[in-house]
Amino acid sequence: MAFLHNRVSQKELKERLYQETEPRTTISFYQYFPIPDPAIFRDDLYAALQGLKVFGRIYVAHEGINAQISVPQSGFEALQQYLYSIPALDGLRLNIAVDDDGKSFWVLKIKVRDKIVADGISDPTFDMANKGKYVNATQMNELLQQPGTIVVDMRNHYEYEVGHFENALEVPSDTFRDQLPMAVDMLKDKKEENIIMYCTGGIRCEKASAYMLHNGFKNVFHLEGGIINYARQIKETGDNSKFIGKNFVFDDRLGERITEDVIAKCHQCGKPADTHTNCVNEGCHLLFIQCEACAAKYENCCSTQCQEVIHLPLEAQKEMRKGQVKEGNIFNKSKARLRPKLHPPE
Repeated sequence: MAFLHNRVSQKELKERLYQETEPRTTISFYQYFPIPDPAIFRDDLYAALQGLKVFGRIYVAHEGINAQISVPQSGFEALQQYLYSIPALDGLRLNIAVDDDGKSFWVLKIKVRDKIVADGISDPTFDMANKGKYVNATQMNELLQQPGTIVVDMRNHYEYEVGHFENALEVPSDTFRDQLPMAVDMLKDKKEENIIMYCTGGIRCEKASAYMLHNGFKNVFHLEGGIINYARQIKETGDNSKFIGKNFVFDDRLGERITEDVIAKCHQCGKPADTHTNCVNEGCHLLFIQCEACAAKYENCCSTQCQEVIHLPLEAQKEMRKGQVKEGNIFNKSKARLRPKLHPPE
């Protein structure tokens, strides 16, 4: 089956985005529900969202949908009405970005995947219907005050590094599929304790909560709508945020500021910084944290080697890139792999 798709160049699409005069709203949402034919669902969705001038990245699978998108502000209600017209998505929670310039996406991509979250779970008895209890921001803060409560961050290292809940447990793994069994092992003696799972928008921690229950844990909670929804609720209620720093997001912004605390350090000089960037060397594109001074010094590169490369003629750069695979660096999850690539602190 030939999928509907965009036929305009990425460069032209990005230029069109920055020429738009109407502000856009960045939204994320997900839903676990059975989709019998993801390919048909995908094409119907693509046609509808194209008509609403929606940009973004959406994954569709037999187990549901996962989306990060933007829409012109005047089209928000039409988007909501369309999504709610799909029975399984009626009343769906739409997470609206809290720190948003509307320039998060410039093209619409909808892909069919085996799963909306790669989890490595092969046990046929695993059931997403048996998931942890939702908690909102107020309930999250209350639980965090209770002695013995364990809060578990189900995100990757580069996300945790720039912002996390106070006393949150990091599960040190490169992938979500590895984090699930690791979390079970790390907490194997805590099966009676209150355990709160959280992530960016809720999709990973919801599945993680179901996996913990599947493995015999009794009191499992997960943060409804993740950090994005928590930040919005905290802003509305005026409560103190127990999440400190920045929330990493997977779009062109690379982060939403939740509090003014800067808890990370520049990977090049070691000074306080929490701005993620991708190395401008097209043959590298490593994701790393860089302060303004190092951005100027290294010309937005991750190392002096990459800085040398960007001054070579374009044809020479293209020749150097032949046969290279850079995708693994774009969202590099391993602190151990990232550090040696960078110029050491001076």
